[in-house]
Parts: sequence; structure tokens; C-alpha cells
Amino acid sequence: MTTLSNRTEILFLYEIENANPNGDPLNENRPRYDSEENRVLVSDVRLKRTIRDYWYEYKGYNGTDGKDIFVRETTYEDKGKTFVSDGKRRAKAFQESKQTVLDQCIDVRTFGGVLPLDKDSITLVGPTQFQMGKSLNKTDIVTEQGTGAFASGDGKGQATFRTEYKVPYALIGFNGIINEKAAAYSQMTDDDKALLLEGIWEGTKNLISRSKFGQTPLLLITVEYNEPYYIGGLRQRLKLITEKNEMQLRSTDDYTLDVSVLMAELVSQKDKISSVTVRIDPRLKTSQPLTNGLLTL
Repeated sequence: MTTLSNRTEILFLYEIENANPNGDPLNENRPRYDSEENRVLVSDVRLKRTIRDYWYEYKGYNGTDGKDIFVRETTYEDKGKTFVSDGKRRAKAFQESKQTVLDQCIDVRTFGGVLPLDKDSITLVGPTQFQMGKSLNKTDIVTEQGTGAFASGDGKGQATFRTEYKVPYALIGFNGIINEKAAAYSQMTDDDKALLLEGIWEGTKNLISRSKFGQTPLLLITVEYNEPYYIGGLRQRLKLITEKNEMQLRSTDDYTLDVSVLMAELVSQKDKISSVTVRIDPRLKTSQPLTNGLLTL
């Protein structure tokens, strides 16, 4: 397996319906939100967690056969009690060896990380970075209240109340970069890259938790460059065409994705681009035809 030789730019869009894309624990777990623009925000950490979970649950990176995820919850036993491991204990599981971590842990090769040691730490800059995601449409936050199945304690005559915060609908976009220079240090391979792209799409699709059910991947564009260059801001070159108020959007039936500015930019930079690959849900309507596979500029 060889390390990456080309720079790659990523554009990823997914929809979420009547769910919470990324709760803020410091704000009652409300969806992260830009109140000036009325748009939903999703952290890069949330997307990376989605990808890690997919690798762990579906691709066998669960600590067996020399394959693992470094950033995941592990436990240990002490005096008959179970505790969650801290970072130093996790590093000791790999003999505090940077090379052992890189050999076994796809998430460190791909995203980088910090290996906390007893007297020092090792920092690895990840070749794959995502900008914070943002919805292309304006939306609001809906508050839902209900009752729980149990009382808060014995002797109580009423079940507990619960409050949930959701967005009715959002089309969320992420920009990403895979830096081939950093990949040379983290030893990220072409196979790792293939699993990264698979994890972005399939991980989002398989994120079936109560707060995330309703997320569906819609568009994944990867731009391969033949030199150390990237366009940047691919998401910002998209807009929605709709006859509705953006707050009223509820499905892909309600809008068309305008890709004209994005396509024009790709064409203008085609001398720097070696290939463009598209993966698209057929439900997504676009202003210009986009089909699965290599895109001709």
C-alpha cells in the first residue's frame, strides 16, 4: 500500500429530516445554529465520529486482526469495578509507540491525533480536514415535549418530562481536503482514502440513532488535483432554486440544487484537475446533469 500522491478536495451534502444533526451539550443539546443566518451548523468532529463509527461497526476496525480505531471508548476493570480508559491508558495499549498506532489505527492515519504519554505527548497532524458543515437552506429549531416511561424516583406520582430539539429539514454541506503532504507523515494510504469516502457516505446512511435517524447522503464530489492546489469553498458555490420560502423546505422535491457556479469553476481550473468523481442520490435534482462516476469537464 502506498501513501497518497495527489491532493483531493471533497464536497459532501446530506439531508436531515425532523432530527437533531449535532446537539450542543452546553446549550441543552439544541442543534448548533447560526442565529444570524438561521442555518444549522455541524462540527467536523461530528462527521469524523460518523466515519469512525462506520469503520468500527462495519469494517472490522474493532481491535482485532491488527486493525483498530484509536479514538473510541474502551474500558478496564479495577477492584471489581469498570472504568472508562483515559488517553494515556489508551496509548499504553499500543506500547506508547507512534508507529504501532499508525500501523493499526486508520483514524490516526486519516485524521491525525494526540498520543498522550506519561511525560510527554506526540501530535500527528491529520491529512484529512473538514470545515464546519452548514445548511444551504434557512431553517428553524422545533421544540418537542413529551413524557418519559418512568418517574424520577420512588414515591413520585408522575413520569418525568423530556424536551427534544429538532430541525424540520436541512440540506447540510461539508467542505473537506486531503493533504498529500501531511499524508506522507501520517502514512495515510490509497486504501484509507477509499474507506474514508465510503465512510462519509455509508456512515451517514447507517447512522440510525433516535436523534439522527432521518439523515441521508445526497451528493459526494471528489476532486483530484495533479499539483499541490485546491479551489476551496466548493459548498459556498452552491445555492438552492425553490419557489418556496426556505423555512418551508421539507424534502428534495421542494428545490433544485444550482451547481452552475461550481461547475464553471471546475471547468476553469481543469488544467490543474486530474479527475472529478460524483456519487449522487437520484432524488436530488440539479441544475446541470450529474451522474454517478467520473465527471467530464
